Amino acid sequence: MVWTAEQWPIGAALIQFPGRTGDGTDVADAGPIEWARVFAEVTACGFDHVDLTDTWLRPGDLTDGQREDLVRTLKDADLGVSAISVVRRSVLDPEHGETNVDYALRTVEAAAGIGTGVVCLGLHRPLTARQRDAEWFWTQPGADQQRDEASFDRAVERFSRIGRHAAGFGIQLSLEVYEDTLLGTADDALALVRAIDLPNVGLNPDIGNLIRLHRPIEDWEEVHLKTLPYANYWHIKNYYRDHDPATGAYFTVPAPAESGLISYRRAIEIALQAGFQGPICVEHYGGDGLSVSARNRDYLRGILRAKLGARR
Repeated sequence: MVWTAEQWPIGAALIQFPGRTGDGTDVADAGPIEWARVFAEVTACGFDHVDLTDTWLRPGDLTDGQREDLVRTLKDADLGVSAISVVRRSVLDPEHGETNVDYALRTVEAAAGIGTGVVCLGLHRPLTARQRDAEWFWTQPGADQQRDEASFDRAVERFSRIGRHAAGFGIQLSLEVYEDTLLGTADDALALVRAIDLPNVGLNPDIGNLIRLHRPIEDWEEVHLKTLPYANYWHIKNYYRDHDPATGAYFTVPAPAESGLISYRRAIEIALQAGFQGPICVEHYGGDGLSVSARNRDYLRGILRAKLGARR
């Protein structure tokens, strides 16, 4: 399907909503009343799609009855699902890798039942204690990652297994670019997705994950030029970034999509030229992340109107 600017699915990430209610109840067990409360906030900000981010609710762990309740609650809220994003469940986790594969397979089945066409996976591990204690988690090093040849082969095998399962349900698998993993640079991400070599497995070029690092980074435009031809889903966020050559210090904080280092006007131009037709998810860390995400959505629709109109 070729979307217009108004039709393009742009979902709200749910990273700002906790996975437990105020009394400690898991959101899954809190049920439709709690889900409807969150969805009402999403729709009040003008969204017609949501990314079911599993730090809030884990669709792959819902019972059949809970999943039916979720579908009804989404329908009542008049919300489509742009994707399910699986967060920090690496298939290469040294302790939980195979468990995470099983979880990804269940999430694919849940996606089919819910009616979304994309499941997003990554290789990033749970936050370390230092990351959880930091003002911004990306300023501290994450868990050690496996990036040797054996790990590459294992990632190919496990993602291929999930990808083939997803293909049977008509689901796209999108692999999220993330630092210090086998998806941590443009070339590494391309090597992995090319080795998997399945038509329904592509990339989520979320390079906001890279530009926020307090160290030298790849040029964002070059990363997009390489990865967007393989993209089938896209998390969009931005950061202010500065570097002091005198001290070598780097500084980054979250920014609205229109204001940070990445020019999304240029990035969307690259995406359209590459034939990108995947859903989009807007994210923002800190403050009122949902309202900033809504601002990001409106900004992106404006660019899409201009770019798509110019191509007619």
